[in-house]
Amino acid sequence: MDSLSLDYIRDIQIYQNKNGYRFSVDALLLYSFINLARAKKIADLGAGSGIIGLLLARKYSRADIVLIELQESLVRLAEKNVIINNLQKQVSTIHADLKSINKRLYSEYVQESVKGKPSAIVHDELIMNTFDLIVSNPPFRKPETGLLSIGDEKAIARHELELSLRDLAMTASLLLKHGGRFSIVHLPERLAEIISVMKTNALEPKRLRFVYSNSLSEAKMVLMEAVKGARSGLKTEKPLIIYNEDGGYTNEMRDIYGY
Repeated sequence: MDSLSLDYIRDIQIYQNKNGYRFSVDALLLYSFINLARAKKIADLGAGSGIIGLLLARKYSRADIVLIELQESLVRLAEKNVIINNLQKQVSTIHADLKSINKRLYSEYVQESVKGKPSAIVHDELIMNTFDLIVSNPPFRKPETGLLSIGDEKAIARHELELSLRDLAMTASLLLKHGGRFSIVHLPERLAEIISVMKTNALEPKRLRFVYSNSLSEAKMVLMEAVKGARSGLKTEKPLIIYNEDGGYTNEMRDIYGY
């Protein structure tokens, strides 16, 4: 494992690899976008070192939270971060590929449905149609041929080498209960594709919020919430602006960071 840094975000301590993948402001923006009044079961797909799930554990102290991550190095970090924040009773980690989870969920669902039992269990924590909330800060960019190493921690976290939008939406749809919410942060230029993939998987986009570096810039990111089985009707919320004209954080960003 690379050498580690210990960082403090809001009321969370988090170890990160100094030279590997490190979370960015995207994770905090997604956390701040979630507005459920309460939740019992939450999953973070592609959890990395666990920052979003850990923040949500503080916000929803009665929820059971599952961190699902493909990369073993990041799973080990997430486990370490759960322990240093004393959240072992609330937060668990799963080292798994979403593609394999999808296959097993669907296969076991078909088998159990024949017996008249509609729920499929892949891991003790993963039961179909039971989650209130699923979140993901997924790889944003499609891979560029010849430029990326499939063994590189940063490349896997930022490019769709191992996790596609389709696989992500399928997992969320399988795990969410009817009316459950799926919240993600992504690139605005892929918004049409994201909406199409969501709808294909019975996830209806209901809330959008665009994120801007400053008041004069183009949108840098988009936050989206989709609801499983919902009717159509999409609300676009007011813009989120990161920096003031003087280069400092806006009041909203200061609140998000907990300053």
